[in-house]
Amino acid sequence: MLRLFETYLEGCPQLALQLYIFLEHGQANFTQYAAIMVSCCAVSWSTVDYQIALRKSLPDKNLLNGPCPKLVYLFYKLFTLLSWMLSVVLLLFLNVKIAFLLLFFLWILGIYWAFKKQTDFCVSTSMEILYRIVVGFILIFTFFNIKGQNTKCPMSCYYIVRVLVTLGILIVFWFYPLSIFNADYFIPVSITIVLSLLLGIIFLLVYYGTLHPNRSEETKLDEVDGKPIQRDCRMKHFLME
Repeated sequence: MLRLFETYLEGCPQLALQLYIFLEHGQANFTQYAAIMVSCCAVSWSTVDYQIALRKSLPDKNLLNGPCPKLVYLFYKLFTLLSWMLSVVLLLFLNVKIAFLLLFFLWILGIYWAFKKQTDFCVSTSMEILYRIVVGFILIFTFFNIKGQNTKCPMSCYYIVRVLVTLGILIVFWFYPLSIFNADYFIPVSITIVLSLLLGIIFLLVYYGTLHPNRSEETKLDEVDGKPIQRDCRMKHFLME
């Protein structure tokens, strides 16, 4: 959990800066491309790694076995993250204030969602508030099941909003005169954003449709990224210990 938090808190701002520099100059060597891909993969893999570790610590959950589910889950996180980060960076070029207002608004929504779900991950109130604040930050960039409940409806709403916001950014950017981009350069970026988002959604559907570990017959919960409700296991005090 702490490694996941650290990766998102450090990796996402770093990735945004790398993409901003790349798009600003319009040219990049192999090292810059490699650095961007390594950053994307590191952030995405942290979620996969947490998913694997979480299921190992929960006795009533099936393990995420085999390379295929792990790779599909990784590609789902990777492509949706890349598409979103490119969209955010484009919005930064358009208007820095609007970009930060959008991210702040999404952060507030994420924190509100964590409070609404009444998470009980930590053993103290202050640490629980900190946990919800960090979870809200992660929700800016990827979906995160914070309560261990069925997430079909919340996840659907999350990615519907993600698609609409991404398309809105692209539409505004197409009609907004911006000298830093020419048409020949912006078209490949737009195609990359759309294709990445589309591939991410496809991998998401494949994973949850065919490769997601079987749920326990007793709990019937869709455990994705959060801890189960009121279970006596080491995850209860994991953050504090």
